[in-house]
Amino acid sequence: MNRDLDKLQPYPFEKLNALKARVSPPENLAHIALSIGEPKHEPPAFVLQTLQDNLQRLVNYPSTKGLPELRGTISQWLQNRFKLQDGSVDPERHVLPVNGTREALFAFTQAVIDRHTKPLVVSPNPFYQIYEGAAFLAGAEPYFLNCDTDKGYIPDFDAVPDAVWQRCQLLFLCSPGNPTGAVVGTETLKKLIALADEHDFIIASDECYSELYFDEQQAPVGLLQACAEMGRNDYHRCVVFHSLSKRSNLPGLRSGFVAGDAEVMKKFLLYRTYHGCAMAIPNQRASIAAWQDETHVKANRDAYRAKFDAVLNTLGGLLDVKRPDASFYLWPQVDMSDLEFAQRLFAEQHITVLPGRYIAREANGINPGENHVRMALVATIEECVEAAERIKHFLTQG
Repeated sequence: MNRDLDKLQPYPFEKLNALKARVSPPENLAHIALSIGEPKHEPPAFVLQTLQDNLQRLVNYPSTKGLPELRGTISQWLQNRFKLQDGSVDPERHVLPVNGTREALFAFTQAVIDRHTKPLVVSPNPFYQIYEGAAFLAGAEPYFLNCDTDKGYIPDFDAVPDAVWQRCQLLFLCSPGNPTGAVVGTETLKKLIALADEHDFIIASDECYSELYFDEQQAPVGLLQACAEMGRNDYHRCVVFHSLSKRSNLPGLRSGFVAGDAEVMKKFLLYRTYHGCAMAIPNQRASIAAWQDETHVKANRDAYRAKFDAVLNTLGGLLDVKRPDASFYLWPQVDMSDLEFAQRLFAEQHITVLPGRYIAREANGINPGENHVRMALVATIEECVEAAERIKHFLTQG
């Protein structure tokens, strides 16, 4: 067996299940799950219809590169959304569809890491667990950059030693962040691109929450957008990951894409050809329909905005919590251990939240997830309001 498998920790939800198993929730209260970031809004009916209309295409093997129409739609969406130069995203060279960004983030790491040079994979902390697992299985060492309140939950990139950048082969960004919702600004992105040039590493920007924001006049910036502002229309050293899971409430479709540096994408396509991970043609057709429509995405943001308004109106002043820049998460600090908070909230109010330490690691002497919990406002607005009222009762009744 691959010995690197022994480096993997139990997934956060395995730890959470073990924590909850030690107590019993009240039977008179219905369970409300705020722990898993699985969208519960209705998926677009026209996307489901497109999927159904193309089921006969299951008789065809799909190509790893995907349908030209899908790659063309993605290219146009990127150019429109991130104000990129027309024609700068070549569907033939810059874009690959993937079966959800989870598998793509993992596979991409295996493809780009040279395990013979003591590589580092640098990522934010807290972080999406795939970053760590992908690093270990690629023969690399994870290096974590703490995200705390002092910097608005953005890593202090200026404090990273040159020795770390010199060993870095892959820098993961997550913007908007999971779990913090913090957005990395344009100037910081440009600074990181310059560092990538200086130290010869790739930047992989996980932007799966980019379409869940609150100010319709100020959408989160993206890595390719920063490249374009620098005149780097080849997107050298930069790749982005996007998904329909959060944007279009289609987590089960397993549809996303990777886009960026053509030379990197060429090698990634080679890897994927052997990896055997082509997207089914009905899924590709449904994806085209989803990427071509923004009306349902705007309605999705409106629904999340209403839930944040209602929940924060109830919990404001009781928890150290505020509306994030984007995403559907709250990341409050709590006045007790995050483990105790999560366990007691489940035992007393039948609400599941995720202890922050489960999605972070100790770095520089601290675990930045401790004394935080992650709350995903993915349930119905009625359930979210009910959860907020129960959390208020939990906090005020001791």
